[in-house]
Amino acid sequence: MDSDPKRPRFFYGWYIVAASLVNLLYTGGVAHFGFTAVFEPIANEFKWSYAQISLASSLRGLEMGLLAPVVGFLVDKWGPKKMVFGGSIFLCLGFLLLSRVESLLVFYLAFVLIAFGMSFSGGTVIMTAVANWFQKKAGLAMGIVVSGFGLGGLLIPIVTLLVDTYEWRTAMVIIGFGTLGIVLPLSFIMRHRPEDYGYNPDGEDDIVLKPEIENKEPVPETGMTVRQALKSRVFWQLSIASSCHSFLLGAVVTHMMPYLSSLGVERSTGSFIAMILPVVSIVGRLNGGWLGDRYGRKKVFTTSFFLMTIGVFIYGCLDYSRLWLLVPFILALSLGWGGSVTTRLTLLREYFGRRSFGTIMGFMSGVMMVGHITGAPLAGWIYDNWGTYRGAWLAYGAVTLLGAFLVFTLPAAKSVLKSSEEE
Repeated sequence: MDSDPKRPRFFYGWYIVAASLVNLLYTGGVAHFGFTAVFEPIANEFKWSYAQISLASSLRGLEMGLLAPVVGFLVDKWGPKKMVFGGSIFLCLGFLLLSRVESLLVFYLAFVLIAFGMSFSGGTVIMTAVANWFQKKAGLAMGIVVSGFGLGGLLIPIVTLLVDTYEWRTAMVIIGFGTLGIVLPLSFIMRHRPEDYGYNPDGEDDIVLKPEIENKEPVPETGMTVRQALKSRVFWQLSIASSCHSFLLGAVVTHMMPYLSSLGVERSTGSFIAMILPVVSIVGRLNGGWLGDRYGRKKVFTTSFFLMTIGVFIYGCLDYSRLWLLVPFILALSLGWGGSVTTRLTLLREYFGRRSFGTIMGFMSGVMMVGHITGAPLAGWIYDNWGTYRGAWLAYGAVTLLGAFLVFTLPAAKSVLKSSEEE
């Protein structure tokens, strides 16, 4: 067990929130959003097709999806500190290998390593820690943390500048060592459950006095078991809806700068627009939790899917003479994107509790993998064959409508939990 941290002036959970925010800012910025900045330089050097290059981001999603159930189990068992520490090492090795790429196979292997790093240091691990430390304030805490991922968009112009100034290989080396300097130290702030250190979730006044380790009774957990969750209709509806979400956003984020370049937009301008999209999503990420607590998480999640649908339909209507459409596109898609991220996590906790939160979230991420591995390569294949992305974006809008329907038809959380308790 980790040594007992000194009692802070305010709830230690907020230190975990701050560390998680910075972690997601850096890893999301360089490993997720930053890929769009290096897409065209790699295509120009190796003459690979857009579908082949897009497959790298899908391999990253595939590996993360396959690993997610295992990672969820491991974080429930080992806690987040060891996971984030190991993840930072894998990320560094992945970027260093990417800088030495000379073949398509090595290119894909580098993204597999990056996937390991993102899985061990990112989403499932971090959100499990936050879900353990917060209950009443889970929406606010998760909203703040996932805002870090949105802030990662601020790094897109920086990654673009590094690539254009030093060429993409040197840029990958800089980013790799940056992982060791930023993410690895943050791992030492992470803690597993508040009861292990004498606290209750949310920092309630009735602080739990920490007994001697050898006499400590296990803290009773509430919520569904993994078996109960996987047998439930809610799990599959949420998972498939989330897969629709990742299908769309994986394609939009990966192909943002190539798409804008195909419309005649310069790289510097394209990187700025690519930055704005995730940054504006922070508004939805922060307010999604609060709106969900106030008006109902299911309503907010459904509304988020409708906003993303409107946004991607507008995106498909872009051309160089109508670039002003970028404004309503960014507002609709980013607000829907941000709101959906926060409410998906809080809905997950509302329906399934925290008993096996990490493992259940891991299995859900595995289902989301299907959307992630197909969205970006399909968009690249459409462009390779038709020379335009327009048909892709219009078709992807129909997929998000399916997600909205699945969320809208979810049963009430109380009835789901009650039926699970009766089993």
